[in-house]
Amino acid sequence: MTDSTSSHLALADYRRRVAELYAALRADTRPGAMRAVAFRSARDRLFGSHPSSAIPEQERRDFLGLAYYRHDPALDLRAAFEPDPDAPPLDVPRSGEGPQIPIVRIGWVSFEVAGTACRLGVFWLNEYSGGIFIPFRDGTSGSATYGGGRYLWDSAKGADLGSDGDELVLDFNYAYHPSCVHDPIWSCPLAPRENWLEVPIEAGERLPESKRT
Repeated sequence: MTDSTSSHLALADYRRRVAELYAALRADTRPGAMRAVAFRSARDRLFGSHPSSAIPEQERRDFLGLAYYRHDPALDLRAAFEPDPDAPPLDVPRSGEGPQIPIVRIGWVSFEVAGTACRLGVFWLNEYSGGIFIPFRDGTSGSATYGGGRYLWDSAKGADLGSDGDELVLDFNYAYHPSCVHDPIWSCPLAPRENWLEVPIEAGERLPESKRT
């Protein structure tokens, strides 16, 4: 087996394991904080050991886990999906080299955070095999979290929080950084302007103190 073939199989295995993590999360009926601890522990083990992890290989031996906010039940939300069939396609920039990434907004979700009305575009990725994609920036971006934003959903990569009828699960306790935050060899889509929230979302993954500006 060639190195190239090995890397492709490793990446396929990594995405399969991510999908399994989210499937286990959706099936977990324990209280929210317990679910978050179990998910984060499993995700940290994957990041620290898998050959396709976004953590650079030379850093994995000393990797102690990602930095997270404390679980906040108030940011475990549900929101009705509001279709937007007439939205034009757009291209979003990447964190690094490469062409912009084509997406289309398929709808919106509206919710409140600490009494502030918020709305995020729900996108469909036109690359890969398609999938729901919800990136966002918020009041922590550029300080406690990555300036290019975080991801809430990326179902093409297995990050699927679930839905109930026409409601999407928007649990910000599972918001996470794109791979480029951990290693600049990755070139990741950034949150488009319409998904910039003014309110701080102090939940999910955050930057460790050593990476804050």
